[in-house]
Amino acid sequence: MGLFGRRKSSVGLDIGSGFVKLIEVDHSGDQPEVKRVAMRALMPDAIVEGEVMDPGLVAETIRGLVEEAEVKTDEVVTAIGGHDVIIKKITMDRMAEEDARQVLPFEAERHVPFDIQSVELDFQILDPESDDPKMDVLLVAAKRDLVQDKMALLANAGLTPRVIDVDAFALHNAFEHNHPEVRTGISALVNVGHEMTNVNVLVDGVPILTRDIPFGSRRIREDLQRERGLTAEEAEDVVQGRKPMDDLKVFVDRGVEEVAVGVERAAAFLMTRESGESLGRIFLSGGGARIPGLARALGDRMGIETRVANPFERVPVRSGAASGMTLDEAAPMLQLSLGLALRKP
Repeated sequence: MGLFGRRKSSVGLDIGSGFVKLIEVDHSGDQPEVKRVAMRALMPDAIVEGEVMDPGLVAETIRGLVEEAEVKTDEVVTAIGGHDVIIKKITMDRMAEEDARQVLPFEAERHVPFDIQSVELDFQILDPESDDPKMDVLLVAAKRDLVQDKMALLANAGLTPRVIDVDAFALHNAFEHNHPEVRTGISALVNVGHEMTNVNVLVDGVPILTRDIPFGSRRIREDLQRERGLTAEEAEDVVQGRKPMDDLKVFVDRGVEEVAVGVERAAAFLMTRESGESLGRIFLSGGGARIPGLARALGDRMGIETRVANPFERVPVRSGAASGMTLDEAAPMLQLSLGLALRKP
């Protein structure tokens, strides 16, 4: 029984370095529908390089955002990421999933550069129907402190994590839903955030490799202030495309070079493992994807089709869901929170 009380929506909460973003998705219909979108800026340096410097302030911002969005549940789907999360495709002797779970801690010691006693492990068998004596497994390891810190932050905000996902998987979830072409060939999902850029490389739709690059939209803002004497507000207007600047391309190209090198290294590593197939397409997301000329510059530098992904291309948005927000402008920043919210309850 209890069918009439079953929860029909999921709330995705993305706690970034610059903004906290929230999306609630209704799963009761034939397809998921966005019923609520909200975001709120964090105070500068509240989170630096993924580390929460002021937990009280961040928790207060989260609480305020949840109240503003009038979310009726305290359960959210959130994510962890960064250098303390390892995602790796490994090969193991074929066995049942239950047996693999018992063996995994011993197998992971060969692949995880952390004390195995200090991490949380999970995995997915990628070829469960194969008869091959070996099986491909996607291994995920995250430092336990990272998970516990995220849970403590949410508890301070009055929330309970229903699922703690991995950034790369949540981004992949949203990309695949809106851009099914990533299910074939090699694609790079490049999320340009406030401080960091995450590169997630997919092979036939499976996330195989991730890279974190220490570049984000904040770098260009600070360069504009330092080298062109702009105020913080003026630099923000330029980066957001609200104010034109003749030589913005100089700053964009500098950042794109860092991103391109990171993507090239990831692609080169995969080419040695995936029968020499090369990278076929790049999708951009994150606040940095909105910087004028960045997508074109990266595409030109890489010589590969590059486009800004739209998280709402195949996901309908309910009228009034994004009150006070221009959704087309904010869309690139909402890829991760949508990927989290697409998790069915």
